[in-house]
Amino acid sequence: MTITATEYKYIELDDKGVPVIAGTTMKVVELVEAQIAYGWSPEKLHLNHRYLTMSQILSALAYYWDNKEELDAEIKARDEYVKQAEIAAGESPFVARMRERVLLP
Repeated sequence: MTITATEYKYIELDDKGVPVIAGTTMKVVELVEAQIAYGWSPEKLHLNHRYLTMSQILSALAYYWDNKEELDAEIKARDEYVKQAEIAAGESPFVARMRERVLLP
């Protein structure tokens, strides 16, 4: 796997050009998605991702804000992929059984 350094001390690009937090497998968009989904501050992100340092978190957030348009497009593409996968998968057998038993609407 090829890693490319960036001007952000704690952010590297993997062999596909995806920004990841150095020394981890966490993608910058994954951290940003957590912040968006839960409204977490950098301190809350650190509390919920103890393996990341505050410097790594702040560097990832700085990278996001400096590349917002590109990363927002990636987040949107991920959301669309999940929606399409859910449609393709259909209703789970568990949910179908619960509907049969009138435990779910």
